Amino acid sequence: MIKIFSFIAFVLISNVAVSKGTNVFGIGIYDVKFDGSEKNQATDFRYEYRSDKTLFDIGPEEDNFFFLKPFFGFEYTNDSASYILTGIYIEDNLGELFEGNENKLFFTPSFGAGIYNDGSGKKLGNDLQFRTSLEISYQLENKNRIGISFSHISNANLGDKNPGVEIISFSYHIPY
Repeated sequence: MIKIFSFIAFVLISNVAVSKGTNVFGIGIYDVKFDGSEKNQATDFRYEYRSDKTLFDIGPEEDNFFFLKPFFGFEYTNDSASYILTGIYIEDNLGELFEGNENKLFFTPSFGAGIYNDGSGKKLGNDLQFRTSLEISYQLENKNRIGISFSHISNANLGDKNPGVEIISFSYHIPY
């Protein structure tokens, strides 16, 4: 399974390495629970490379919301948990989506899979983990962005246990 995942990640990474994209740097709170039951809260550091190259166009040509684009990245916590992942994301301007006119707000949902090592952090029950994220970002005058995201990491019941973890992150996006 790890060999298959490594091959897919290599193909995606090599395909997007020469394309334009965005570097996303984030810091957040790992293991956020809204009911107060968190046990392994830590600081989460994140880096993602988001390619502007479209992998699949699954919608109408005039609507860029359906352009699936690749990303890869890693997360690391201050209790030595690490997560290397790759996946797809969709990005749309919220003004264009709701009003038909672009504004400075962007919505970016994403889905990825990767290899997780719990270090001395929360035990997630399997090496293979999946992450879903929802992000809202604001474009600054210099075209960089600041954003906030909510993510969930889980093994989709592939392991003996599946506690999952939620992360709230603040991010800074630098396009090139």
